[in-house]
Amino acid sequence: MPLNPPRTPIQWAEAACDTMMNKFRAEDLPPAGRFHYHQGVFLLGMQRCWEQDKKRKYFEYIKAWVDSLIRPDGTILQYDPGQMDDIQPGILLYELYDHTGDARYKRALDTLIGNLADFKHNPDGGLWHKADLPHQMWLDGLFMGGPITAEYAARFGRPQLFDRVALQAKLMYQHNLDPQTGLLLHGWDESRQAPWANRETGRSPEVWGRALGWYVTAMVDILDYLPISHPDRPVLLHILKELVPRIVRCQDAIDGRWYQVVDKGNRPDNWLENSCSCLFAYAVAKAARNGYLDRKYWANARKGYQGVIRSITVDENHNVRIGDVCIGTGIGDYGFYIKRPISVNDLHGVGAFLIMCDEMNQFRKLTV
Repeated sequence: MPLNPPRTPIQWAEAACDTMMNKFRAEDLPPAGRFHYHQGVFLLGMQRCWEQDKKRKYFEYIKAWVDSLIRPDGTILQYDPGQMDDIQPGILLYELYDHTGDARYKRALDTLIGNLADFKHNPDGGLWHKADLPHQMWLDGLFMGGPITAEYAARFGRPQLFDRVALQAKLMYQHNLDPQTGLLLHGWDESRQAPWANRETGRSPEVWGRALGWYVTAMVDILDYLPISHPDRPVLLHILKELVPRIVRCQDAIDGRWYQVVDKGNRPDNWLENSCSCLFAYAVAKAARNGYLDRKYWANARKGYQGVIRSITVDENHNVRIGDVCIGTGIGDYGFYIKRPISVNDLHGVGAFLIMCDEMNQFRKLTV
């Protein structure tokens, strides 16, 4: 069997979903028993796959995980209201509510969005990433809390929530911008007290791939819901148009993927990382498809997709193995990121892969 037999993007997504379903019962997805973004990003990718192929087993798997953690009254089990990471799985609840009419999903959404309103924040309104990390804004947070809030605003007539989401995107661009590369650094600490924070700027020292991938992925998803008339829509589009060409310049010219520390691909100890490569390919392709960027960037997205596909293997049992994925990671210096363990079929990586495959299939349908 060839390492990566020819498949369409949606066929690759189905193979990855089936691989993980064969390994884990829904309720055992790690960290088992926790309402957390690890499972949330993977199941979001599965949901995107289900939206295209309508294979009921994927819907039922997602529902089984959600139902293991949400009681009939809408109470969410094993959920930390002070962590942005525990907001993100709520994005799954919209489809479940639409297709079942079960009010507990709406009640859980109300809880999550209500908790965001009470989140600790800096004087300028920037939300802390976690309650126990005072004053810190991480790029990851826009993905964790942004799209779910924008969709809630659109569905349930809460236009003030659009303002909140746009503010977070703008503040992260303002505070996390690296003036040398034009890319966004992983974190910013308003207090300048975090061990990694520059004592003058509050910024962290490096551009970590997956964090920047979360940010641009969130941006294109937020724009799905942000009204054309919203005053901040041109601002967010401008940010996207500024960032994407800078990200594309860091793409490996031969392999097509991106590096763990995005702007330092020339260093011999840096390595090509799949989760950020998937997220960049997704965001670039979606921005091109929706007309936010010139269609010429489709070639960069396709090159990234092909680089990821070349890197994965399929074993004798038809299980997909997605390697070159950094495990869950905080903020640090260059050496910290480079030495992070690399995993196979980590939920970060599989989820990002599924999200990318969904978008590549969407764009493929436009060009066939």
